[in-house]
Amino acid sequence: MSEGETVADIPVVILCGGEGTRIREASERLPKPLIDIGGRPILWHIMKIYAHHGYRRFVLCLGYKAWDIKEYFLRFRENGADFTVHTRGSRELVFHGEDGTEDFEVTCVETGLHTGTGGRVARVQRFIDTSRFMLTYGDGIGDVDISDLVGAHIANGRIGTVTAVHPSSRYGEMRVDGANVAEFNEKPTLADGWVSGGFFVFERSFFEYLEEDVECFLESEPLRKLAADGQLSMFPHLGFWRGMDTYREYTELNRLWDQQQAPWKVWP
Repeated sequence: MSEGETVADIPVVILCGGEGTRIREASERLPKPLIDIGGRPILWHIMKIYAHHGYRRFVLCLGYKAWDIKEYFLRFRENGADFTVHTRGSRELVFHGEDGTEDFEVTCVETGLHTGTGGRVARVQRFIDTSRFMLTYGDGIGDVDISDLVGAHIANGRIGTVTAVHPSSRYGEMRVDGANVAEFNEKPTLADGWVSGGFFVFERSFFEYLEEDVECFLESEPLRKLAADGQLSMFPHLGFWRGMDTYREYTELNRLWDQQQAPWKVWP
């Protein structure tokens, strides 16, 4: 960070423009970031993870059903607090008991309906007024230690850092003993290989790798070129991480929340 910048100044860019075509059962009416876990949008859960580490500024890259996300934040106080309204006269709405509620600064940016992820990030550059910014997807959560992630990024001294996770198998894994199944794991974590879990940190110079083009996808040329230039480091995360790509993952995340076993709930 530049001199004078604090964690609270650093923007967190969240990609919120996708359609969520693989989770139609839950997303027919809503954009994917507003699909709920325990009555709150997954987007709220992601923001709470960052807020736990001191981040409060969020820049949302909107696309599919952008108005629904805008309306959610325009009505954020009304949805989360008790209030008194006077139906006659010009007296203002009075809110009650807001102590402890979220103190977020949310910037909603229209980045195009079909724009690639890299193009979406490029289109919010004018709202990034710091030397560094965070970036993640609006459909993945985990108990990622954001403070450790940033510490590793600074120590490595590169333009970008990606949180790497071991993927979970979509198939049951069996350990067999002859013809007997000795152990069965429904959804094991695969120990071989790493995949991107999102939760990126970038220096501002990363914008030089991006274009405001609808065909610019973050995961293609920008990150490939960054890696080829030796400017992309990895932050290994061995804890919980899930992307909410399917209806099965949606129900699993809700089950964990309902049973008070949600590992990503790092806030009090």
